[in-house]
Amino acid sequence: MTLQKSTVSHTGALPTLPYYLYTDPRILELEKEKIFSKAWNYVGHTSQVAKPGDYFTCEAAGEPIIVVRDQDGTLRAFYNVCPHRATKLEKEAAGHKKILQCSYHGWTFQLNGQLHKAPNFKESDDFCSGAHCLKSVRVETQASLIFVNLDENAAPLAETYADFFEDIGQFGFLGKLKKHEVKQRIIKCNWKAFIDNFLECDHCPIAHPGFVATLDMSKYNIINGPYCNIQGSSVKQSRSDYDDAEVKEGRFYWIWPNVMYTVYPGPGNLSAIQMFPVDHETTLGVYTVFLEGDEPTEKQKELLAFTDQVRKEDVEIVELEQIGFKSRAFSQGICSPTEHGVHHFAQLVREALDL
Repeated sequence: MTLQKSTVSHTGALPTLPYYLYTDPRILELEKEKIFSKAWNYVGHTSQVAKPGDYFTCEAAGEPIIVVRDQDGTLRAFYNVCPHRATKLEKEAAGHKKILQCSYHGWTFQLNGQLHKAPNFKESDDFCSGAHCLKSVRVETQASLIFVNLDENAAPLAETYADFFEDIGQFGFLGKLKKHEVKQRIIKCNWKAFIDNFLECDHCPIAHPGFVATLDMSKYNIINGPYCNIQGSSVKQSRSDYDDAEVKEGRFYWIWPNVMYTVYPGPGNLSAIQMFPVDHETTLGVYTVFLEGDEPTEKQKELLAFTDQVRKEDVEIVELEQIGFKSRAFSQGICSPTEHGVHHFAQLVREALDL
């Protein structure tokens, strides 16, 4: 999909979210209930569960989850909790198993979630007949990306983020990528502050000199979908060093509520950026990079250094912003016409929290 000229939703200043939403610990509890437990949560890439028996563990809305490819090739997700005494079932981040086993009392489960053996109930007839299986979680994939949802009544994944999947589908290399590295960073800001920052590029000429030296900012555009945001531009014509690059543009995506994806100019690449709230003013940023091949090439190393620099610059900004949120100077800010992505996100937050 070609990134068309966006329609700016307003011509003057509109208010941001009130700043207490970034500083009040009670708001985060409300967000967990009304936002994260009802949203599609990105958890991984299909390359992580390519073969039957492959699995990985993760969290979604604070719940422990296990995603596994079962013996018939079906992708499944379960709460990573043993039905016997609530113990976390699988402790490793990823692996390959023919059977899942609880380390507490040795209960075992088939890859489809059915109870296999319960050693301390071996005298009970038909105990393993199916009443004590793992509790399943909705799991769906699109564009090689895996999502889970704790809300059984949520709209389908493809419908919720239709604009995002239509646009990112232009990159045919997504299915060829493998997880290359994962970096984590504690960020001293509310999770929404990082999203706000990602949804506009007014700060780019000041905060990201390398970024604006690469992409043609005169063509940079931002469009909003119902539950997503798509940004991007082509590489500057003067940057002949990208003439042979597989990707000749930058494409940046946000999907509701807390996940961002980047595709940078250079070799085929995808990064997933997740913002997990630790508390009302602290966020865990998880940056997962997917590349082709097993060992990084020189071009891939250059790409990794470039993207990491941009991320560091963003962290510095949002941490300074969090300091201002707590000041008595202002109770909220304003969005310029080119910050319509920020305003769109604010509206979604207001709707979710019934504000």
